[in-house]
Amino acid sequence: MGFRRLSMDSAIRDPMSGLRKDGLIGWLYFLAWLSLVVSVSGIGANWGTQTSHPLKPEIVVRMLKDNGFQKVKLFDADDTTLSALEKSGIEVMVGIPNEMLNSLATNMKAAENWVSKNVSTHVSKGVNIKYVAVGNEPFLQTYNGSFLQTTFPALQNVQSALIKAGLSSQVKVTVPLNADVYQSSTGAPSNGDFRTDISDLMLAIVKFLNDNGGPFTVNIYPFISLYNDANFPVDYAFFDGTATPVNDGGTLYYNVFDANYDTLIWALQKNGYGNLPVIIGEIGWPTDGNINANPATAQRFNQGFMTHIMTKKGTPMRQDPIDAYLFSLIDEDEKSIQPGNFERHWGIFNYDGTVKYKLNLGATNSGTLVPAKGVNYLSKRWCVMKANVRLDDPQVGPSVTYACENADCTSLGYGTSCSKLDGRGNLSYAFNSYYQKNDQLDTACQFPHLSEITKTDPSDGTCKFGIMIDSGAYRNWIGGLVVLVVVYAGTFGVLNVL
Repeated sequence: MGFRRLSMDSAIRDPMSGLRKDGLIGWLYFLAWLSLVVSVSGIGANWGTQTSHPLKPEIVVRMLKDNGFQKVKLFDADDTTLSALEKSGIEVMVGIPNEMLNSLATNMKAAENWVSKNVSTHVSKGVNIKYVAVGNEPFLQTYNGSFLQTTFPALQNVQSALIKAGLSSQVKVTVPLNADVYQSSTGAPSNGDFRTDISDLMLAIVKFLNDNGGPFTVNIYPFISLYNDANFPVDYAFFDGTATPVNDGGTLYYNVFDANYDTLIWALQKNGYGNLPVIIGEIGWPTDGNINANPATAQRFNQGFMTHIMTKKGTPMRQDPIDAYLFSLIDEDEKSIQPGNFERHWGIFNYDGTVKYKLNLGATNSGTLVPAKGVNYLSKRWCVMKANVRLDDPQVGPSVTYACENADCTSLGYGTSCSKLDGRGNLSYAFNSYYQKNDQLDTACQFPHLSEITKTDPSDGTCKFGIMIDSGAYRNWIGGLVVLVVVYAGTFGVLNVL
């Protein structure tokens, strides 16, 4: 797929022709060609930025390169992020948030301006933009049809804008979709077809992608299958085999990823688009926030997936190398937890770029990820509950509620990394989370006679009390502190984690 970016001179069209004419020059051309072929293979990563203290973009780009990531998928087109990717050689998919679809669908000039600002400008500066992702899972059933009328027109207008900018041969449009846009009435992949309520729309989009050289992008999450169905067979979510494979007319499926992927391939094939390129836009496993989410299961899944795709054997229905982006690169502490507390823990790296577990991405033989370099931290100080405070103190309930609502307590609860903490430990964790998120401001550890600052690390086993990244950002805390006082005046129940 990367050949569209190559300079089509004679040496590239026939890598060996130059070798016959001039041994040294031809060999150099061949090596350059080979390096480009290699660069479009390998695994990609989703780089999300819904964090209170994001790593500097240049640190993330270095981390991507240190770990052999050759592709990155973004959820927006942030100028600072794209600038950090200049001349990195990393292939980029830029994103258009769902909230922008309406304006791009109804205003061609808006689409042209978006392409000019977010694609043309950065391509001219050496950013290797390969795809524009128009929306993100816009047909999720939980959106109740909010983007059904705007996604396809926005896709068409962005494509037209790319053509006008002279970039349509280099940059392709796509729509990252959730796997719920297709289904199988019997559970067998061979019965796969597009969801009946959006079938006509899906076929229009698929035809458009096919006509314009764009790929079908789908997000597949075996973890969600396990999370949503208590009867889902656990071993079927992973890649190390199952005693009861799904038998689809003699084709055996030993993991849900292959079955899910081939359900899509069958849907495409039945509708005349069996050769449309497919990209796995998101796939991964979280490490906290749920009993099935921990570093061990995440390592088992992600390494199993990497081993699976490194064989380059594909799936039973499409035996080609799989093009995929792991979800995700780094934990994001400001993601919505409406789907579940695990949403903030998808990263293969922690919020500060430290490594969670061993993972061989195929770039090296060590199987060890390379952590972020050049990260600065705040002082080794933590906010904890005072030793002499009783758990039935009337200020405990509203204080811990406020801390968790304004920070991140998703590591507390049944089956999580901090599930073995006692009541006092839960309170200390909540207080420290708020304290660190507020850059260790002294007033952020002034829960009424309940908290104090300590220089002794309160981490306990798998439960880590973090220290925040020193982002150097200025924050105005007066509004938050006023809210804190108001909250204390209210009436709250004590959280069940106590």
